[in-house]
Amino acid sequence: MGFFDFFSKEKKKETLDKGLEKSKQGFLSKMTHLIAGKDTIDDDFLDELEDIFLSSDVGVETTVKILDRIKERVKKDKYVGTSELNELLCDEIVDMLTAHDAKDSEELKDFELPEGHKPHVIMVVGVNGVGKTTTIGKLAHNYKAAGYKVMLGAADTFRAAAIEQLDVWGERAGVPVIKQKLGSDPAAVAYDTLSSAKANDVDVVIIDTAGRLHNKLGLMNELTKIKNVMQKVVPDAPHDVLLVLDGSTGQNAFEQAKQFVAATSVNQLAITKLDGTAKGGVVIGISDQFKIPVKYIGLGEGITDLQVFHKKEFVQSLLGINRH
Repeated sequence: MGFFDFFSKEKKKETLDKGLEKSKQGFLSKMTHLIAGKDTIDDDFLDELEDIFLSSDVGVETTVKILDRIKERVKKDKYVGTSELNELLCDEIVDMLTAHDAKDSEELKDFELPEGHKPHVIMVVGVNGVGKTTTIGKLAHNYKAAGYKVMLGAADTFRAAAIEQLDVWGERAGVPVIKQKLGSDPAAVAYDTLSSAKANDVDVVIIDTAGRLHNKLGLMNELTKIKNVMQKVVPDAPHDVLLVLDGSTGQNAFEQAKQFVAATSVNQLAITKLDGTAKGGVVIGISDQFKIPVKYIGLGEGITDLQVFHKKEFVQSLLGINRH
């Protein structure tokens, strides 16, 4: 690893730790209180540990899975002291998430595109207010910084603010935005974007979509139409459907995920606004429950405050474990 690679890795670690500070403080203060005066992991200890996970918005089903793993580990190892708890939790949570994450095998670098198609098309979905357009702008910046030619499509034609906001982020990232007037057919915008991308040898296209959830059938039909029209230009588009969720909403994010997973073929998740919440545990719960990889996490408002999600680094930061 060269000097600049090391510097970049340390900077990302610092951003992650700072972004998860509220979640980490809440979790560790409760853990410190739990561990005080105890030296073994028994049933009473596990009951209190369950409360800690639930209050961190990990979710009931995922919390039960984690506790079952801890019980099995204690049973196998015969004795596990509380001093070893954080390392044990880290091992078991990371192993649990890795078990269903087939994307791990790709071994791509951060913001590296898979080979085999050009342009690579990402359709971004999510309700209004979760940071969807902001995430698109940050993605555009990162892909451009990685050396790719990027184009954005403003297919959220339902709100004038959405088109304007994407324009602003396009300017910040230094990438073109394809748009039409308010109320235009979203599928037509997607078609124009992909046509322009092919004509201009663009590497990655990111399509914004409307954030309405009041009518699931209408949402499903609209997203299906956008996909079908895109495939007239790029036959296998979209290559990724990225669902953006607001991590600060805790269990509401689970409900949004259920709705969108039912409406379209989501294969990636981005969880935003983790820097402003103590509910960082929701990342673990969502990743586990939906068997869909969390691809990105948002840790601040800055254009560089979007990171590719790495399970081990995330869990270590959340549990306050020093990494080298």
